[in-house]
Amino acid sequence: MPHPIGRPITTPTISSAPCRVDMGGTLDLATFYLPLQHLNPATFNLALDLRTRVRISPYKKGWVRVDSRGFESAEFPARELPFAHPMGLMFGIAAFFDVSGVKIEIDSASPPRSALGGSSVAAVALCAAFLSALEGVENGEALQTRAARIAQSVESAVAGVVCGIQDQMAAAFGGVSLWHWDGEGQHRHASVFHGEEVDLAPHIAVAYCGIPHDSLNVNSRWVKGFLSGSCRQEWHQIIQLTHDFAESLGRQDWQGAAELMNQETRIRVAMTPDVLDETGTRLGKIAEEHGCGARFTGAGGGGCLWMVGEADAMVSARNAWKTSLEETPGARLLPSGVAWSGVVIEPSDKIYEGEGLFQ
Repeated sequence: MPHPIGRPITTPTISSAPCRVDMGGTLDLATFYLPLQHLNPATFNLALDLRTRVRISPYKKGWVRVDSRGFESAEFPARELPFAHPMGLMFGIAAFFDVSGVKIEIDSASPPRSALGGSSVAAVALCAAFLSALEGVENGEALQTRAARIAQSVESAVAGVVCGIQDQMAAAFGGVSLWHWDGEGQHRHASVFHGEEVDLAPHIAVAYCGIPHDSLNVNSRWVKGFLSGSCRQEWHQIIQLTHDFAESLGRQDWQGAAELMNQETRIRVAMTPDVLDETGTRLGKIAEEHGCGARFTGAGGGGCLWMVGEADAMVSARNAWKTSLEETPGARLLPSGVAWSGVVIEPSDKIYEGEGLFQ
């Protein structure tokens, strides 16, 4: 028999997961990877050590509350959770797990709506926390796989549109991977560096352009165009460029990777010119002038860009980016370390006492 007001949370639990930068995104949508199976569609993901932490803890009986930095706090009765709400995804996950009497606190190290997969990362971390608190699932592949798949399913249901799964998989598994979308739900990933933890710090940079992105605007146009039969050759090229990019990175051929990245960006811009805003266009030109590659993250249209190149070239390019970003309020360089681990349940001694979000 189901609990009349949902399952209570009795013990605080904290989890965390990393956001990501990517190449070959959109191919993780079933709309694309199913009819393109003969080309081995894949998406490259690099998990950033910008983690979103989620804490779940006991709250007043029969209610669910969500606190997230940068958003207005909200609480509703567990049987009346709204999904058409800024916190609708989190409420949707709470409904999936049939919880009540719970407070959900979300603290993200990445800027809101920065095209780094933030909401999906929070969803994966929240699913992991519930799986641990309610079912005793421990850190490992079972937690990673279930958290990613539940998060993606709930996000698709709440959004009412086809949602990809690259953000959830990158958050769940971390590292630097090429994900293969095989069309039968058995998505495979291969470590680009064959399990090694390569020092990428001299070779990558990530910048927030100061303007939040709108992924649905760009993605919906890509989907509509693809369904109508247009731009098919462009998507064929993007698949090949993504495979080649991962191979170049695996060989630590930074110059080759930069050139491939710029090719993919040019194809995307030709299809949807506003995928880069004014700041993004300026940063892209700077990267090319310094012999580096630059690409928007996610579906672009604001948010972040990331850059790849030889170490010497990156020094001057990174400095030029920093100077350029000073022209845009809120724009800035972000930490670009790799998160080699994905979603985890953190030790209990990391649970902060007292009111408010994480310190």
